[in-house]
Amino acid sequence: MGKTSGARDWAQIYAIYGIEQKHTLFFLLLNAIAFSLLSTVFFLYFHPICVFLESFLFSSSSAAAARFSAGFFGAVTALSAVCLFFAAANFFYSAVPLRYEMAQRMVGSVGDWSSVKTALDLGCGRGVLLNAVATQLKKTGSSGRVVGLDRSMSTTLSTLRTAHMEGVQEYVTCREGDVRRLPFGDNYFDVVVSAMFLHTVGKEYGQKTVEAAAERTRVLGEAVRVLKPGGVGVLWDLVHVPEYVRRLQELKMEEIRVSKRVTAFMVKSHMVSFKKPSQHFVGPGEVRLDWRC
Repeated sequence: MGKTSGARDWAQIYAIYGIEQKHTLFFLLLNAIAFSLLSTVFFLYFHPICVFLESFLFSSSSAAAARFSAGFFGAVTALSAVCLFFAAANFFYSAVPLRYEMAQRMVGSVGDWSSVKTALDLGCGRGVLLNAVATQLKKTGSSGRVVGLDRSMSTTLSTLRTAHMEGVQEYVTCREGDVRRLPFGDNYFDVVVSAMFLHTVGKEYGQKTVEAAAERTRVLGEAVRVLKPGGVGVLWDLVHVPEYVRRLQELKMEEIRVSKRVTAFMVKSHMVSFKKPSQHFVGPGEVRLDWRC
């Protein structure tokens, strides 16, 4: 687990991209350490703790009850510490090496990069996927560029710094914008990608609300709208993948493929790829699709 598929170790990736939401990792680690210390206290001072608990019990079996209580709480704190350390390790793995590995897989799922002139990364964050796309364009000798769109200007500035560190800055452009109203014309990009972002759209309404689902499907519609006919889209996200597949089917996308389950951030995730039809024929009783729906 010390090396990733791209023959780069975790330290190299972390040095460039760091970890988003560090506070979550620190929270998990601090709580894991706290529970570890507490379980150690129960182990080292088991007898004094039993005596202390026994002083509050007045039944004939108070000694046995005190030992049971001390043992039970000691075991619970130890188990909690193990679970929290595991959660912290999974969070770090998901945030650094897994994200990098999945970026390589997403890039690999696009067949021919030599013909790609424009690509879009929705919710580019610090640029792991964005730079993977740029690196692929550089390898193929393409004159294309990839645009990273994010909600925060500060994020886009840090993304440009990571692109410079990866040596692909000439292939990268970053923009601040709203993914629900993409600032691009119809049929503009050859490839549209997004990693670990779509599930965050509409979170102000709550993840499981109808309003949040409507916002996510709206973003999918926007992604399809800006994708050229014959263009390829690749998404990697948590939880809501069946919802995305249904929406893509409604939009008449072709070659919809869903990867096997990948555990990320302690929940299931999948990669979804699709192709926009080169032409959309309107049959009897059928209306032309409006990608913005």
